[in-house]
Amino acid sequence: MMRQLLASAAAVALLAAGGSHLAFAQDAGGTQTQTPPETTNPPAGGAASTPSQSQKLPDVQVTQQPTPTPKPVKQANKPKPKPAAAVAVEPSAEPPQFAEPVEANTVKMSPLGGTIPVEKVPGSVYQMNSAALMRGNTGMLQEALQTQVPGLILDDLQGNQFQTSIQFRGFEASPVNGVPQGLAVYQNGVRINESFGDIVNWDFLPSNAINNVAVVVGNPVFGLNALGGAVVIDMKDGFNFQGWDVDTMFGSFGRKQVSTEAGYRSGNWAAYGAFEAINDDGFRDFSEAEVRRGYFDLGVKGDNAEFHFNFTGADNNVGVTAAAPESLLDINRSLTFTSPQTTENTMQMYSVNGKVRATDTLTFSGVTYYRHFNQKHLDGNLFDDPSDCGDGTLCSGGDPVSNAKNGNSIPFDPDAVYGSIDQTSQNADSEGVTLQGEEKAKLFGHNNQFIAGVSYDHGRVAYTAESELGVFQPKFVVDGQGIILTGSTDFNPRSLTTTNDYFGAFFTNTFDITDELALTVGGRYNYARIQIENTGSPENDDLNATNKYNRFNPSAGLTYKFNPGLNWYGGYSEANRAPTAAELACSDPEKPCLIESFLTADPPLKQVVSHTWETGFRGTIKNWDRTEWNWGVGLFRTLNTDDIFDAASTETGHGYFQNVGKTLRQGVEANISYRSQRLFAYANYTYTDATFDTNAIFPSPNNPLEGNVPCGADGGGGDGPGNCFLVHKGDRLPGIPAHTFKAGFDYWMTPKWKVGTDLVAASDQIFFGDEANLNSPLAGYAKVNLHTSYDITDHVQIYGLFENLLDKDYSLYGTYYSVEDAEGPAGVANVNLGDNPRTVVPAIPFAAYGGVKVKF
Repeated sequence: MMRQLLASAAAVALLAAGGSHLAFAQDAGGTQTQTPPETTNPPAGGAASTPSQSQKLPDVQVTQQPTPTPKPVKQANKPKPKPAAAVAVEPSAEPPQFAEPVEANTVKMSPLGGTIPVEKVPGSVYQMNSAALMRGNTGMLQEALQTQVPGLILDDLQGNQFQTSIQFRGFEASPVNGVPQGLAVYQNGVRINESFGDIVNWDFLPSNAINNVAVVVGNPVFGLNALGGAVVIDMKDGFNFQGWDVDTMFGSFGRKQVSTEAGYRSGNWAAYGAFEAINDDGFRDFSEAEVRRGYFDLGVKGDNAEFHFNFTGADNNVGVTAAAPESLLDINRSLTFTSPQTTENTMQMYSVNGKVRATDTLTFSGVTYYRHFNQKHLDGNLFDDPSDCGDGTLCSGGDPVSNAKNGNSIPFDPDAVYGSIDQTSQNADSEGVTLQGEEKAKLFGHNNQFIAGVSYDHGRVAYTAESELGVFQPKFVVDGQGIILTGSTDFNPRSLTTTNDYFGAFFTNTFDITDELALTVGGRYNYARIQIENTGSPENDDLNATNKYNRFNPSAGLTYKFNPGLNWYGGYSEANRAPTAAELACSDPEKPCLIESFLTADPPLKQVVSHTWETGFRGTIKNWDRTEWNWGVGLFRTLNTDDIFDAASTETGHGYFQNVGKTLRQGVEANISYRSQRLFAYANYTYTDATFDTNAIFPSPNNPLEGNVPCGADGGGGDGPGNCFLVHKGDRLPGIPAHTFKAGFDYWMTPKWKVGTDLVAASDQIFFGDEANLNSPLAGYAKVNLHTSYDITDHVQIYGLFENLLDKDYSLYGTYYSVEDAEGPAGVANVNLGDNPRTVVPAIPFAAYGGVKVKF
């Protein structure tokens, strides 16, 4: 059904090519008319000076820019995108010869819009438009954001490029349940953090359908999870894209990819559709991916009102090969450890958004949506201490296990090397509505923008977890035996339903004290109710629980514009996230869970609250020769209270979630970019000092060192014997590199031939499981990508992408595994793993891709 919906969306868009020109503008919030949209270039760290937004709802128009000579490749009824970066610049008096002008930029102050010039935002703002996102031809939103947004880096727990996480200043937005989600993510005004674990599935978004992405810091109006900021995604529509194009790409590791989009306009109506199909075999065993995703927009606009219907759909199957022992990767970096590991995701989201101008200064906006998400995850694992119970039957850790279907004991085979295949599923339905009013009437004779609104989101998730008995085969593959295990706490099947109810009320006001000085104040009240209900065996009724959280988060800040080349900002804000159902149901060290599979009755967790201070300078310098410099430098400090971490249990393969007190993420960011007629270049650097700000105790059973504190001391780490470590205030948080540096350029060798490159470098990071910082860290890395394109005609372009050009071996994530439990499977695989417990996720080696774009 999902594939039929996606195919229908693509067909609607392509069939319309034979009809009249349709179009209408989509903006889930304050609309910004772009001429054309892909020539809008966003800010770096806060950006250049921008004019005030008109209070009148603008008419939609597509203005053709003068065509320079020599001219760039012709677009579908719009000029060719210029080299783009995460910076904002004002339009030049005349278009440059190679790179075309861009409009000054504004930023949404809420999920539904209400835009103000970047120079009035009292915090960091980084934006990338569609041309910037497609600049490197990667076709992946996460990769594009990593190149040019300071402080944003990718990590990879899954071992698949389509399932990576973004990390911004040490806060995550990840598709992996159990990862603390510290970023709120919105698509057309809808929060798309999924209900059960607040995860973000980046692979659901067609990269060619994205019009603009903004990373916004220090604004609690964006609601739950905005501890480190919000990622605000606006999709294309028929007003900001007309024509059609097809992009085909082939390359290393069996990559086959086709992307198509079409946009049409007729009077006050417009339509847009996009579709992407990707097949990739992956560079590691069992890491193939099949991605199908699409987007459709239909809307209508009059003089005083605008409405849109949107559909997003995806049907993806991904091999998630995860971490492997370093000793195994030393043999061959394509090898994997404990398969199968697969994720099947399907999603459909329907939304309607609109706005009505009530007066010349007052606008009402709203969005409502329904989202369905289904996930099935298989995870082959080691078996915890299999043994003969003494009567010829199978035990795990000394506890007998049985067949869940009939309750019979399972005969023990001394020649078998046992494993398990953990199977989890979630079937989620969510819906919600957000309403907002925006008033731009002057206050005491000064410009003023006041926004107030409310939101309600409801989610219901049916979650199941069970473990199938398996036997290890060569290449560490677990062969399922068709027996669902029970009889041990480790393996008892679980079935539950979780219900989330989130309510928010928010406001923000920006007041121009003078033409140069602006004051912004705001806040949001969040209420969260999370209910867990056991729907399985009555013996699990102690799972039933209801947890409630509420908080008001304030913000305030100032900006001062000395001149277009120098703008100061400073502000303070607070935000919170409620514990997810997955965390709440697995927070008892006495009853650890097989993460993420098995849930138990647990004490409630506290909500996480962030306190952020930020200040900095930014600006745009325009020269007489039409060159432009954009720059920014800033300081940030975010203190989290009652932060939630995943702690490994002293029982092998298990873990639980705990509040660990305070954590601190502070540092400095600097960025600069340069643009001339034929050169665009950028560089940015971030130092992130991410540390524990209170002492805590973490068990780490697979850590190669002996624990330095008894487990259970100081109220942490669980009870009983184990390998536990005292983490001191000032110890680095795992998985966060202290230093990141990015640089790149695009150079037009001729009006038709462009060459560009991107460097991403990161320093070392602490292994997960080494929170006490006692072992060697995961090594840093530097990766270089190269891209080039050539316009054969005005309508046909060929391009190439070379990833990891220098073929460097490096890894993106590190943790530990049980060497003892792996001895049996290693024997079956005829591999000597030694005694090194370090396990890492290797990054992709050198890869080459080539493609053809056809545009009309």
